[in-house]
Amino acid sequence: MSQQGRIVSYILLGVLGVVVAGAGSLVQAGWFPGGLLLGLAGCAAVFYGGAKLTGTRLGAVIPAAVWLVCVVLLSSTRPEGDFLFAAGLGPYVYLLGGALAGVICATLPQLPASRANST
Repeated sequence: MSQQGRIVSYILLGVLGVVVAGAGSLVQAGWFPGGLLLGLAGCAAVFYGGAKLTGTRLGAVIPAAVWLVCVVLLSSTRPEGDFLFAAGLGPYVYLLGGALAGVICATLPQLPASRANST
């Protein structure tokens, strides 16, 4: 993958991190416990897919970091009293599970491509 293609991939993965954070914050409370599992699966899919797409650990770190910043901003209360994460088991599992998925996907070993299939 070229350098420009990789940079574009990182930007798109950051945007996907925002989308997954917003969608997961809405779904995890709406369809408990299925929505919680769906939200966590979406997080893990974006983080792992980013690592596989770019072939680097940064491909998992960027969407995970953007996801973490977004969910922290969504969990803070505003002066109007609006927030998306209530105090309860589901939101805490989503926050900790998503962060754990990001760490796991970012620290997975990067195996070189097998040469047996290239011939």
